[in-house]
Amino acid sequence: MPVTTNELVDKFGRRIDYIRLSVTDRCDFRCVYCMTEDMTFLPRSQILSLEELYLVAKAFTELGVKRIRLTGGEPMVRTDVMSLIERLGALPGLEELNLTTNGAQLDKFATQLKAAGVNRINISIDSLDAERFKKISRVGKLEKVIAGIEAARSAAFDRIRLNSVIMRGYNEDEVIPLTDFALDKDIDIAFIEEMPLGEASDHNREDTTCSNDWVRNVIAEKYELLNSTAKTAGPSRYVQVAGSKSRIGFISPVTHNFCEDCNRVRVTVEGRLLLCLGNEHSVDLREILRDGAKSFEDLKQAIIASMDIKPERHYFYDKDHEQPVRLMNMTGG
Repeated sequence: MPVTTNELVDKFGRRIDYIRLSVTDRCDFRCVYCMTEDMTFLPRSQILSLEELYLVAKAFTELGVKRIRLTGGEPMVRTDVMSLIERLGALPGLEELNLTTNGAQLDKFATQLKAAGVNRINISIDSLDAERFKKISRVGKLEKVIAGIEAARSAAFDRIRLNSVIMRGYNEDEVIPLTDFALDKDIDIAFIEEMPLGEASDHNREDTTCSNDWVRNVIAEKYELLNSTAKTAGPSRYVQVAGSKSRIGFISPVTHNFCEDCNRVRVTVEGRLLLCLGNEHSVDLREILRDGAKSFEDLKQAIIASMDIKPERHYFYDKDHEQPVRLMNMTGG
């Protein structure tokens, strides 16, 4: 059957115009909330090639997707990833090409990424103390991330945002220092509740999760926070800091369900189209891409048909519903 629409609309009337495309499950960090300490990564034969990733992105943009965010793992550790990013930046109809990164490679790639058409960059940073940063990331070096943030600022992306996961017992005392750091750099920061994806190897997520209501109250003790109508393609809810250019975002999948206006899907590096972060509803796009009897139109038809299985919402920590077992690096950050 030929494609008859260039829009992706699920059965709840939500229009999908944003995909998060994972280009690798590998990373040069091993953050405690994202990976276990002893990780096993996918063999090369099971991950999508750069050409296959491009075809997936092209199919989505031809179906009305306006924004793509590249994720991982860490996207910038994928060999020759810049060749893919350059092709994505030239896709007709694409309004935003964004990147989520740990920042450790940005001192080398920031200028190239901007030239290739990347609009916005999110940089993960969970501590400003070098020893604590290494404890959370297991292997990361804070000075590399700081250098990456400065390189991104020099490259003048449309927007730079820091992402911080606040965890009780790890870094809950750094809410204000991290906020101060972002405001001093005139960039945004988002606080993200730890997501219960897979089983962490060194802590119980229910014990460490800090609600963003608590985080906001901590910030409000020092700064005047103004309600903001600012909205990006993602789930962050922003406030403006009085007298500052910076915005503070709160991504609260555990305490404040934001599924009613979900406009996004994820594609893992193994070609699994995930219709929801917190559920296992999915379609195997790799099977279609590697079937010589299937065409590019078949790929688009499969994406259109997947809208029928996009669930209404997720149910984190709800004992009556099955919880995802995949870790965040497998999901795509």
